[in-house]
Amino acid sequence: MLSLQELEKEKIFKPDFSSKSGRELLAFYLQTKFKQIFLYDKKQQYPIINAISTDFISRFTKRIINNPTKRLLIGVTGESASGKSTICSEIQNVIGQFNMPVTVLSTDNYFNDISDLIKKYGSFDNVRDSGYDVDAPSSFQLDILREDLESLSVGIDIKAPMYLPNGTGISVSNAFEVKSQKIIVVEGIATMYEEVKDIFDIKIYVETDNELRRSRFISRAVEERNQDEENALKHWNYISNAGEKYVKPFRKEADLVLNGNSDLKYFAQILEYIYNITNNFES
Repeated sequence: MLSLQELEKEKIFKPDFSSKSGRELLAFYLQTKFKQIFLYDKKQQYPIINAISTDFISRFTKRIINNPTKRLLIGVTGESASGKSTICSEIQNVIGQFNMPVTVLSTDNYFNDISDLIKKYGSFDNVRDSGYDVDAPSSFQLDILREDLESLSVGIDIKAPMYLPNGTGISVSNAFEVKSQKIIVVEGIATMYEEVKDIFDIKIYVETDNELRRSRFISRAVEERNQDEENALKHWNYISNAGEKYVKPFRKEADLVLNGNSDLKYFAQILEYIYNITNNFES
């Protein structure tokens, strides 16, 4: 079986990407190469691609031809502790190595301000136990997220809100600047909610074995957030049910379903290969 390095050896003369015919040649080239990637990955002991939409390659390459100046928006979702943030960090790291401008934004910043509820009930856990559905679409500022994504997609920088992860439930408006870079990666459970999902060029769902997710979640809650194990388990039960209800249904709509158990080094190799084939032209 050929390695990724062997697959990318050939060079082609660089077409004029400012012309539609040049972009069509690029699209045909990318379709061929993406198919090679998927076939290569399928033969690995631990593939990273669990599923791919049948029309993804043709849709994505058509988008390159018809709207080449628009920023590339990649949405990454999955149930809690599936590995979304880790995969997004790896995307950022690999792309950064090639000095390509990339922005990573988390939809967790768009949680509603629930500071009044926390004052009323005494703690975040009490608010959750009162019946407030933390992960429901109505618990996010999806109208603002939509506006921000539309601005970023056409090259306009934004000031994103910030939800403070300190138990106060406070959301600060216009808290930090987000640059509209060439590639924009957005991660979080709200990424593919109905109000925003259609804006993304590539929709990714990360799935991971439930036992591994549970282990990750409990460990993170106890070691990083100083929660006692009993409360961590209680919150795990909540987010498991919420994930089944709000996040998991999107799996069937994703362009790519990625294996959150996969080796990140191998994932990095795939990303590097994609970068190389998109720059694999003689001047």
